[in-house]
Amino acid sequence: MKPNRIILVRHGESEGNIDKSLYNVKPDYALELTEKGKAQAREAGLKIKELAGDESLFFYVSPMWRTRSTFEQIVHSMKGSEIRYKEEPRIREQEWGHLRTKQESIEIESRRDSYGTFYFRIPEGESAADVYDRVSDFFGTLHRDFRKDDFPQNAVIVTHGMSIRLFLMKWFHWSVEEFELLANPGNCEIILMEKNKDGKYELKTEVKKWDSTYHTFQRPIKLT
Repeated sequence: MKPNRIILVRHGESEGNIDKSLYNVKPDYALELTEKGKAQAREAGLKIKELAGDESLFFYVSPMWRTRSTFEQIVHSMKGSEIRYKEEPRIREQEWGHLRTKQESIEIESRRDSYGTFYFRIPEGESAADVYDRVSDFFGTLHRDFRKDDFPQNAVIVTHGMSIRLFLMKWFHWSVEEFELLANPGNCEIILMEKNKDGKYELKTEVKKWDSTYHTFQRPIKLT
């Protein structure tokens, strides 16, 4: 049974969001939530509970520690709700290589922005195109789950900013150029997709766009 809603949630504020120097001493997957991030996650839980009401929920959770902690805090705010979940490695964060200094992170971000977010492959890491491929593979699992008669009425995906952008790109068939204009949602921001009468999902949340206009390389396809 296709769920009534697909709810995408970015993790709460993490240590790495406020101190990029930590990436030089701590693996990306091991970064934890800040106290503010935990509070953001609990607030997100209340919002999800309000959206779902008494309906059941199924969570897909990235295995990185900040997303697992976000899920734990969300559930803390949803006592009384019927919840099932599983960890899903394919929706983990874009891989940025191994330990790196703050200056290396800044330089990579600058080069990526100049080259193009979708195609630029991070040294020892992934391009957004690589993440798109594994998110696309995750769709197979998602659609098989949705065909189960007992699938819950709400699917909640607790993941990362880049993964959310690529999930939406894949689902709504957005072009690379359209993807390049998107910005990551904020920490614990909720993106809502709701099923309409035709059984298709409509995006109910406005997705943030970059304020910058540096994407001068764009070449949209012209249909004749």
